[in-house]
Order: sequence, then structure tokens, then C-alpha cells
Amino acid sequence: MQCPQCQAENREGRRFCAKCGAPLAVACPACGFVNEPDEDFCGGCGKNIGSAVRTETINTQAAQLEPEQGLAQTAPKQAAQEAERRQLTVMFCDLVGSTALAERLDPEELRELLAHYQDTCADIIQRYEGHIARYVGDGLLVYFGYPQAHEDDAQRGVRAGLGIVEAIRDLKRMIANPNVNLAVRIGITTGLVVAGDIGTGERVEEKAIVGETPNVAARLQALAEPNAVLISASTRRLVEGLFDCDDLGEQQLKGISKPVVTYQVRAESGAPSRFEAKAARGLIPIVGRDEEVELLLKRWGQAKEGEGQVVLLAGEAGIGKSRITRGLQERLREVSNRVLYYGSPFHQNSALYPAIDQFERASRFHKDDNATQKLDKLEAVLAGLDLSVENHAPFLASLLSLPFDGRYRPLQLTPQELKNETLRVLVTVIEHMATQDPVLMVVEDAHWMDPSTLELIGLLVEQMRTARALLLIAFRPDFEPPWSRYSHVSALTLNRLSQKESAAMIAKITRGKALPDEVLDQIISRTDGVPLFVEELTKTVLESDLLKEESDRYALAGPIAPLAIPASLQDSLMARLDRLASVKEVAELAATCGRTFSRDLLLAVSSLKEDAIDNALRQLFDAELIYRRGLPPNFVYEFKHALVQDTAYQALLKSTRQRYHQAIAQALEKQFPATAETQPEVIAHHYTEAGLVEQAIPYWHRAGQRAVERSGNIE
Repeated sequence: MQCPQCQAENREGRRFCAKCGAPLAVACPACGFVNEPDEDFCGGCGKNIGSAVRTETINTQAAQLEPEQGLAQTAPKQAAQEAERRQLTVMFCDLVGSTALAERLDPEELRELLAHYQDTCADIIQRYEGHIARYVGDGLLVYFGYPQAHEDDAQRGVRAGLGIVEAIRDLKRMIANPNVNLAVRIGITTGLVVAGDIGTGERVEEKAIVGETPNVAARLQALAEPNAVLISASTRRLVEGLFDCDDLGEQQLKGISKPVVTYQVRAESGAPSRFEAKAARGLIPIVGRDEEVELLLKRWGQAKEGEGQVVLLAGEAGIGKSRITRGLQERLREVSNRVLYYGSPFHQNSALYPAIDQFERASRFHKDDNATQKLDKLEAVLAGLDLSVENHAPFLASLLSLPFDGRYRPLQLTPQELKNETLRVLVTVIEHMATQDPVLMVVEDAHWMDPSTLELIGLLVEQMRTARALLLIAFRPDFEPPWSRYSHVSALTLNRLSQKESAAMIAKITRGKALPDEVLDQIISRTDGVPLFVEELTKTVLESDLLKEESDRYALAGPIAPLAIPASLQDSLMARLDRLASVKEVAELAATCGRTFSRDLLLAVSSLKEDAIDNALRQLFDAELIYRRGLPPNFVYEFKHALVQDTAYQALLKSTRQRYHQAIAQALEKQFPATAETQPEVIAHHYTEAGLVEQAIPYWHRAGQRAVERSGNIE
């Protein structure tokens, strides 16, 4: 907030300037109208703002637990309990020239205009599943990644920003008022925040965030030109290759001590997926997938002989499905007939979107082409396949939303008949391609396909038996393909890389330069053989200050610490936990216990009842976030991925972590004497992380004595 007296910047929520003591203007929490400091009722909507605007800044410190207290008796207040640390993409959107609009328009007209503007923005934000945290006057504060994380929140934020700019241009044309010149400025950045409710009683602000990130977004917005989207370097790294950007260099933002590298987003790049955007910049060679590639090549050989083949390629996110499909295409460079369908999380309800996207690429449509030019290109494709324009072009033109009045016969069909005929035409096109040359068809991310596209794929699977075609369908394990019953369908599941294969992949990334053994061991143990994890964590280490590059190797630049989770994986890992929001608290407590934990220890330290703990563990197991071994009810559990455990742990507030660690240490002392006797270092670790040094020292001493007795000198 800016002081009208001395122009000093004040933090939001202050009623008097911290520099000169002058009263500050107050924005109504309901409609955003700016009121004078001493007014008790909003001049924009009439709401009583006398008490609503008096906010407090509350700093809380976790109280130390008494030795006899358990975790259940020391639960913090609800607002603090809900708070968590997480990576967020934050967007600040502001209407340009609102003061001038207020001067030119009647208040009622202005109110109606602002409502149109806010509704337009809200529609776009909702499309990309963002969360509008607050209307600040004619500005919007929006989160992507909270309260629900997605694996591509930065991309969602930038897409929403571009969508808002385009929608506001359309709104301006629709209004057609010479007194109204609508435009927006948008700033977007990604960073760490603490998210949760702030305040007490009637003054609680739900789903608020605290940290530097929203301030940077607001400053970027102020720096942007009208109808421009500015992003920071942290967001740019997460969307690289997906958008065309202009580098604006370092900018000194008001109130931010260090310069911020900024980029102006011009448009989407046209890359159909993050993997394809990465592929355009170069991929590392495939490691550890020789058998899988050989199987696919064998199926391709059968397909070329007229024995059509379908391969169902399953695997978790990051396991390398896209790399396998790209590797197959690299091995089959001579194949001219390729059909590529890409599933998209943004188009799961857009009928036949992957088919439309493929046809537009195959027909070489350009953004500047008019309808006539596109129809000419469409007819050229059909002619190249010896297909009748009259029988096929009307359906494809309708699918591609191209007007063709007078050029083709009108389609006087019911919606269902039109859909059936369109599917028939799409299947016919691929069949005719296969009569000319063998077809390699790749379906990426089938788990994101719309129902109509899945129906089309089902028809293709049936027709593939005698076609010279290989259909490769890639998907995640939560998708259940209905096509396994056919004899010409093979199933292939990708497993993790071995430790040796992970080490080989790391060597490819470092271009043969050896990493220090301690770093190599950490990367291998924390990535669990998931290629994407291996690649991103290794790149993060190479870009950090942890190492110094020498002629043939990398050396440590200082003491080694636990490796941080790469920003590129934060959203994806948090999304896995957010999908199980009801049991997330148990996951976080389990993560504090360690990668391996027991049901009995959870029962000893949790305030939840036994049935609730068992239900939570069952959900985490079913979601494949944890493994279990042993016999019920005494299962021992283990997080499937070390990075998932790290994400759950790091989401906790530091004060909550300390509480959990202390409760775990005390439970181990009292209820698990065998652990205290045989693994004193475990209790020492939990007391140390709880900040209770005096309680930790005797256990560290005991652990040291046990190590000496076993000649464990390094330990």
C-alpha cells in the first residue's frame, strides 16, 4: 500500500504509514473499492468495513513439549495446523487505467464493466484450475498449485495469463464503447511460500500465502506493458520450450533487494507436450531399455508384413514412456507415415482434440491461414491418399471448425450420426495411409484422452489386425485400457532402472565426468531408478554451487548437505500427495518417522484412532505411494520414492516438524525399548531435529560407543 502523504510503500493491512504516520486508504475486502481510512462503510458496495479491515500479523512459535505429553495433547490451533510450506506459481493481474475509467463512466456502468472483467478472468482461471485468492480493487491475486497442486502448475499459470489477455481483447471488441479502453497487466512467478489460514475468529483469511513470491508477482505486473504477461526466471525454467518469450534482462523491482531476470511471454511455442519441448533442445541417449526397444522393433517387423500390432505401454510418471516412443521413432527414421496423438490435461473434455491437433499438423496449417487456404490444404491431403474430397472433406472440415458453405454439400445429420461418420472418416484416412506405406501411430498420455478419442482408438485397435500398422499406446497405471483382450495386442510395463543403469544415465548427463562418490550415491538412492528423477536431480546438482568442475571430474566445493528437490519435480510430487488430501497428515507424520516406518509407531504418536490410521495407510498403499511388507496387522511400510517422502516432510512447517520429531523420539524411548537399545542413533536424530540437544547427546554418545565396539570408525 502506498502512502498518499509521503509515497512510502507499506505492507498490506497497515492503517497508518510506517514512515510518516499518515492514515492509509483501505480496500474493501468484498468489492475492492478504495475507501478513506476512517470510513466504516464501503463506498462501493455498502459493506461494513469497520472491523473487517483491521487485520493483525500473528507470529507463532511452537511450544516445547513436556516429556510426558503426546502429540495429541499439543496440536496447534486449526489455522496453524493447516499451514504448509510449498512451491506455488502466483499470478497478479491488474486492469490498466481503472482510475481514468472511473472518471469517464457512470458508477453503475463502471460496476457492470468490472463485473464483466472479473467474470472473464475467473472463467479463464477456472479452466486451468487456478485459485482466485483475492480481488484487490480491480486486481486479482491467483494461485496455481494451492490448494490443489498439479504437475504443470507453472504452465497452467502462463496459459491462463495469455488466455486472459486474449479474452480481455475480445471483451473490449464486444463492448465497443469509445470511452472504454480495456487492457490488463499480468505478472507471474514461482517460488516457496507458507500457505494456510491466517488470523482468528471473524478475521481469518482463508488459504492465504506468506513469502516473497506474491510480492514479486505484483511487482512484475506493475512493470508489464498493457496486455503483456511478464514471468520471472523461476517460472521460465519450468515452462521452457512451451512458450516463446523475449528476455528483458535483469530488472530492479521495488522492494526486492536483488535484481530479477524477467521475460515477456509472446505466445505458445506449438510444442504439444513438455517432453516434446525438451526433445527439441536435445535428449540424452536411452539407458537400460534395450529389451523394450527390441520388442517394439519386433512388433514393427510384424506390422510391416501385414500383421497389424498394438502395444500397450504402461508406466508411472517419469519412468520413460515418452523417451521409449521417441527412441522408437529415432530408430525408424525411414518411416514416412507417422500419426501422433497427444493427450492433454487441458483438453480432457474437448472431443477428438488429439485427432484435430494431428490433422492440423499433418495438413501444415499456419496461424495466419484463412479458412479457404486451410480447406485447400485439407483437400491436398485427401488427394494424396486417393480419397474422395466430396465424401470425406465435409466431415473433416466440420471437425476442424472450418466453414465450407457452398463448397461442399451440407451435413444434415443428427449429432450422433455426425460423430459416427467423423470417426469412420478418421479410421478410413489411417487405413488408406497403411495401403501406401506402413504406419507408425503413437498415442501419448492416453490417460488424458477425451472419451470420443478413446472411442476412436478402440475402432483403430479393432481395424489393426490386417493393416500394415503399429499402434503404440502409452499411459499411466491408473488408466485401464479396454483393449487387452485382442490377440494382436501386447502389454509392456516399464520398470525402474537398476543402480548400475542409474549410474550410467548420470554419466551421460555429466558427459563422462565423474561425480564425487557421496553425491553419486545420494542421487542414486534418492531417485529410486526413475529416469526423470535421475535427470532432474543430476542437473540440479550440476547447476548448484555444490560442485566445482575440473578437467575430468567434479569435486565438492564444500561440505555436502542433503540434496534439494528440483523445482521441476516439486509440483508433480506435491500433486501426488494433494490427490490424497484426506490422509496427507498421516503421510507427513510417516515421512517424519523416516522412509521406513511401522504402523505401531504411527499409532503411538498420532492423535488419530486406529481405524483412521489403517484407512490412511490403505489409501497410501493403493495409490502406490508406499510399499508394505510383513504380515497384518504388523506391516512395515516404506515410501515408494525417497523424493515423495522428502516432499511430504518439507511441506511441514518447521515448528510442526520439531513437534513431530519430539513426539517420535519420546514414543521410541518409552514404547520401543529395543530400538533405544539397538538403534540409539535413531532417537538421537529425532531429538536433534526437534531442537532438544540435551536429550540428543546421550543417545549420540551411546551410538558412538556401539560403533567403536564394532570398529565402525567412519560411523
